[in-house]
Amino acid sequence: MAERSAVRHDNPVPTPPFWGVKCLEQIPLKAVLPYINRNTLYKFQWGFKPRGRGPEQYREYTRRELDPILNRLAAENESRQVLKPQAVYGYFPCRGEGNDLVIYTDPQGQAERCRFTLPRQKSARRLCIADFFRPAESGEMDVVGFMLVTVGQYAADFARQLFAQDQYQEYLYWHGLAAEGAEGLAEFVHKRIRVELGFGREDARDLADLIKQRYRGSRYSFGYPACPNLADQGKILQLLDAERIGVQLGDEDQLWPEHSTSAIVVHHPEAKYFIA
Repeated sequence: MAERSAVRHDNPVPTPPFWGVKCLEQIPLKAVLPYINRNTLYKFQWGFKPRGRGPEQYREYTRRELDPILNRLAAENESRQVLKPQAVYGYFPCRGEGNDLVIYTDPQGQAERCRFTLPRQKSARRLCIADFFRPAESGEMDVVGFMLVTVGQYAADFARQLFAQDQYQEYLYWHGLAAEGAEGLAEFVHKRIRVELGFGREDARDLADLIKQRYRGSRYSFGYPACPNLADQGKILQLLDAERIGVQLGDEDQLWPEHSTSAIVVHHPEAKYFIA
């Protein structure tokens, strides 16, 4: 069995408000807007770089020129429903076993439901996501959150229609909003999970700080170094009954619709992003 890192296990295990899955079928885009990283949206998705403007000048530029564009798209979305934010998330009993995160059928641990085998750092702290949960030999049960969000397939289809009609600027606006909207939706649901687990009050008050992961725990998405195996998303889709929001695992283990994302949600205070 792989040697665990020195992650402590004296943190209280939160009590989830329910076991299993909850579906959020209708999430207003306006509820997601505060969680969208506007810096990424404006600079990298829409291509509006500072171009010689200082930080304060650029902030004033975004308030005057770019925020109104975002507000227009959000208002149009109310009637056109281009982006349709939906999510499924849930809480499951679990333990860590070496490099494996083991999911159980019930809080008593009567049977194993599935497991995720995750990479371990070869140096540094030798971290593995499984380390952030109570070890199997402790006999204690822990809790893990899983989440899956999407803004729907029509968002991508609509953007492609704009491109085909040579409406390139509008294409960039809607395509960028769909991409960052999915990420903002993940932040929205993660915030809900932290509140439901009882430590949402520990979050940084400023949204810009939240985006920098200034809250307890972490959200690990598949395809990144700490959990690189995209095929493992299939287990999450089964656990969360992903068909309820129309998400499937497509070619090369990518999620479909394309503006969708899944994650393991870890409550441990030491859980932050790391490279395995």
